[in-house]
Parts: sequence; C-alpha cells; structure tokens
Amino acid sequence: MELLRFFAFWCGTILFGSILLEETEANIMKVKRLCKFCDVRATSCTGKGSCKVDCEITSICPHDDDVCVSIWRKKDDNVTFDTVCHNPAQKLHGLVLEDYNNSKCEMKERKGMGSQFFICSCNVEECNEQVYFNPNMDSQVVAVILVSLVPLLVMAVVVISFFYCYRVYRQRQASSRRKKGPPLDFSDAHAIMIDDEGSDSSSTLANNLNHNTELLPIELDVQVGKGRFAEVYKAKLKQGSSVSEEQGFETVAIKIFPYEEYASWKNEKEIFSDADLRHENVLHFLTAEERKVQRQYWLITAYQPRGNLQEYLTHHIINWHDLWLLGSSLARGVAHLHSDHTPCGRYKVAIAHRDIKSSNILVKSDLSCCLCDFGLALRLDNNLSVDELANSGQVGTARYMAPEVLESRINLENIESFKQADVYSMALVLWEIISRCSAIGEVKEYEPPFGNLREHPCVESMKDSVLRDRGRPEIPNSWINHTGIQMVCASIEDCWDHDPEARLTAQCVAERFDDMEYLDKLSDRSDSEEKIPEEIFVVDEK
Repeated sequence: MELLRFFAFWCGTILFGSILLEETEANIMKVKRLCKFCDVRATSCTGKGSCKVDCEITSICPHDDDVCVSIWRKKDDNVTFDTVCHNPAQKLHGLVLEDYNNSKCEMKERKGMGSQFFICSCNVEECNEQVYFNPNMDSQVVAVILVSLVPLLVMAVVVISFFYCYRVYRQRQASSRRKKGPPLDFSDAHAIMIDDEGSDSSSTLANNLNHNTELLPIELDVQVGKGRFAEVYKAKLKQGSSVSEEQGFETVAIKIFPYEEYASWKNEKEIFSDADLRHENVLHFLTAEERKVQRQYWLITAYQPRGNLQEYLTHHIINWHDLWLLGSSLARGVAHLHSDHTPCGRYKVAIAHRDIKSSNILVKSDLSCCLCDFGLALRLDNNLSVDELANSGQVGTARYMAPEVLESRINLENIESFKQADVYSMALVLWEIISRCSAIGEVKEYEPPFGNLREHPCVESMKDSVLRDRGRPEIPNSWINHTGIQMVCASIEDCWDHDPEARLTAQCVAERFDDMEYLDKLSDRSDSEEKIPEEIFVVDEK
C-alpha cells in the first residue's frame, strides 16, 4: 500500500513539473526582443568592415515579431546611424527587410534612396549593435556564383561592345557629315535639352567629369532668368580643348546660386539626383557643381530655347493640337512626380513640386512641356513624421496656392494632400493654356489666373478671392463650344475643387487627355500665330 502511494506521488510530481516547465517556456517565448533603439545619430563609421553603432539605449521591442534593424546613411559629408525595432512583415522606408533571421546584422546597400543607404536586420538580442558591411562569404559559394555568371558576363561584354562600336560608327558618320557640309549651327535650335543623339555626349561628359570631381569647361553666355534664390544663364559646354570654338560647344542652362543660398541649391540638387526622376516631361539634369572660386553653387541642365510656358503663351496663340500637346505633357510630368512607381514598376519615392506655375514649366521644341525649378519640392517619404511635414512650411507662389495651402490647413496626416495641392495649381496652368487657344473664338491678350489682382498678389489678397469668395478664373460659355476644350474645362473644374479630396489625380487627367487624342482630327491644324521669334528663354522663379 505504501509502495502504491509512493508511486502515485512520484507520478504526480513528474506531471506537475512537466506542466510547470511548459508554462515557464511559454512565458519565456512571450518575452519580447531587446534591440538597440536610437534616433538618427552622427557616426564615424566609414561603411567598411564592421562598426559599432554607439547607441547606449536598449529597448524592449513593442511587438513579438519585431526584429532588430540598423540603418547607415551618407549624404554629402553627413554620415549617420539609426537603430530601431521593426516588424519584418511591414515595409521600412519603402523596403522589405531581408535576412532578418540572421544572428548577425549584415549590411546591404539599397539604391534609389536619395543617398548612400545600407540596412541590415537580425533576430538576436541587441544584434544590431555591431554591423558588418563586408561579411565573409564561403569561397566555394563565391566560386559557384562566379562560374554561373560567366555566360552572362560574356553576353554583356558582347552586347556592350556591339553598342560601343555602333556608337563610334554613328559619331564618325556625323563627323564626316560635318566636315563635308557647311559649319553646323550650334544655336538654340540645337540645344541639348532634347533627349536625342546630340545631347548624349554632353550628358555623358558632364557625369564623367563630375564623378572625377573636375569642374566642367563652361563659358557663360547671357542671363536668361532671375529669381529670388538664383540666376539662370545660357552657356556653352566645351567638349574638348582641341575642338574649335565653332563646333566644340553645346548649349546648356546654368542655374547659379550664391553661397548664401546653399540650402536651396542642396534641396534642388538632391531632388534632381534621384535617378527615378528622369522623365521626358521633367527638365533633363546634367550635374551640380560647387564653384568655390566664384563662391557659387551651380545646377547644370539642358537648355530649352522656346523658354517657359508663361512667356510662350504671352507671345503665341495656339491651336487645339498645340493645346493638347502642352496640356497632356504637363499632366504626364506631374503624374510621374506623384507616382510611387517608375514606368517599369519599380518603387520610387513620390515628389510634390509645391510651386507649379506657368513660369516653372519649359516648352520643348516639339511643343511638349517639361517641369523645372524643384527648389521647393518635397520627397513624400512614407516615413516622414507630421512634425517634419509641418516644418516644410507654407511655400509656393500665392497666385497658384490651393485653398488649404493659403489657409495653412493642409492635412499633414496624409501625404496625398501635397499632391492634391499640386493638382490645383496644375488646373490654373491648364486654364492659362486654354485662354490662348484659337479654338475658343476670340483670343484676348495673355493674363495669368486671377488677372484682376496685382502682378504679385500677397497671400491675404488670394485668401479674399479663393477662400472668402470661392473665386476661380472665369470659364466663358464660348470655351465649351469646342468638344475637346469642353472636356478639358470639365477636368479643370474637377481639379480646382475647394475640397482637396474631391480633386482628380494627375494620372487621371493624363488619361483623360489620352482619351481625347482623337479630337485632333476635328481641329484646324494651322500653324500657331507667332508674334515674336521662338528664341526666348525667361525663367521667372519665386
């Protein structure tokens, strides 16, 4: 009997111990991970080998699934680390975390982030304190990878060699034609703003020289614009010292900032430096330079001889086909800025221009538009805080400000609000284009939107017109006699709606223009009535 009691007690003890052990293990599993957690801090880490993040704060991650993350960035001479806890099921800075099951934080570079950007993730306690930029790889794995890449490398070499030979052949043909024919005209009509063969050599030269920290051999010509922050010059880009002055230059535009306006230059340079910004309806950027001797900062871009849209409309009456070209290209350019994907589907950071107006839009030789002047532009990073967005301030040109911007009541909780303000400004520009179209009947002298106000109305004056009176530029009944213009006017009214949420997107406007392309056949395609020659380039900045 005593033996049976002992055996029962022993079994009960084992069962209780097993239950207790399971509960203990469950509790241990519920303990959240510890990670280094510091805001952005300057660091001396060079981005090579292994580095310690120098973060003295250890945090308990808020969620069970969180892993440790470290981010190293370099913008100009500013090098920083930041460390966080993050759920790998969600995106961080628009990126999906990779290799977060590692015990070590092995840095990987991510392109297209506006700076040199490395990120790593791991799932061991405080594993993001020590990061590794060049983790050792097994030599056999490297060998296998190299062997598998050999056929691709051979094919790449063959393709590159073919295109190089083709390029040399075309250049020699062009050189031969120049020698046989009369001297080439390197006037405004051959400006390198156009993305054709003639512009490639300058763009390549500019980028190569810039990467070698050499200043471009540039000869300033004439000043063609002046704004609050910078002056714009037409200039000649010399391609080689042995080339004659007559045939050795291409025309470029130089935007020159004084030393005191470094912040404006830096912001515009960073916007332009994003490779995903490249688009046929965005000004083609060559390079940026710091001219220490002159105490100046330069932005070097392609040059558009037709000038800005405001000047073009002032001196030209356009037909319906011209209106369609200008309006549709403008909408496509704004839609590209606002999109968070490139045309090929790759993720990109959306951009709000924040100063869309006719003087910040250039007219290309094919009568399409391209956006310029990104000094006030804002990268709409999903990770921007409300405070960071609020600190961007009430910016833009008062005449073109959306009601919510005039009232300083833009919704900072939603980055789409900045796009909606751009769409309002774009609607005013479309109204300007229609006002100079012969298809509306009698065409009056050019006037900007709200032309009854003074030349440079202040914010308070615009508040009276736009907020108090709910005023918008007039759309006369005669305008809607033309089917195409009637459709554009309907889009304009949808775009300048007082309620930002009710406005169309720029992409929707671009698609509407595509749908009405057939109306070209209904219009009179006579040449535009010109009052002065096309060689005009005036940039009216803020």
